[in-house]
Amino acid sequence: MVEGRKLPPGQHAAELERFGLPQFARRDVATPAHPVLTVSGVVRHPTQLDLEDLLDGLPHHEQRSDLHCVTTWSALGLVWSGVRLSDVAQRISEVVCPHPRARWLMATGLDGFRSCLKLDDALADDVMIATCLDGVALSQAHGSPLRLVAPAQYGYKSVKHLIALEYRLSYAAGSAGFKEHPRGRVGREERSRLFPGPVWRRMWAGALPTVRRRYRAV
Repeated sequence: MVEGRKLPPGQHAAELERFGLPQFARRDVATPAHPVLTVSGVVRHPTQLDLEDLLDGLPHHEQRSDLHCVTTWSALGLVWSGVRLSDVAQRISEVVCPHPRARWLMATGLDGFRSCLKLDDALADDVMIATCLDGVALSQAHGSPLRLVAPAQYGYKSVKHLIALEYRLSYAAGSAGFKEHPRGRVGREERSRLFPGPVWRRMWAGALPTVRRRYRAV
């Protein structure tokens, strides 16, 4: 364990590795030569924004934070660098004009994975659009070219290979379906909507070895 860092209930320390829903284990992702971010949903002007232009001039940030997977493992003390999602959202808003009652943000990755975040959670100071991990540009395994990093939420909210954001008036389940909690806050052990956190914790702990083998076999 990283010195001074306390694990949340039910979590054990592990190295960060490629991981996710089993159906995504064999999905190959090739970074586009000219990546863009598509912004849609309840906005006046849906658009596609060139990533280089979108990030140009925004304040650069580096933070050390943990990633807690809902399946009970935690990678501690990861050093992410990039820009705050709140800064990106402010720049985007000037272009697309979101509906004033938009309260949710659906994030989609190049591999097709989707996760929905409450807009207030997404705009917290520690939520980043990361371009680097531990001082090195993101690898394919860890979500290049952009990864949404939301440390206060379980890892399924930290969408890899980010290519799209959709403003929504209401919550919609992402790729995890009923297994995804709308907020996914680690501090409240919001692992799923279906069962209390400690119950879901035991279920995921039992499935973890099988899911991990799937990813390691690719």
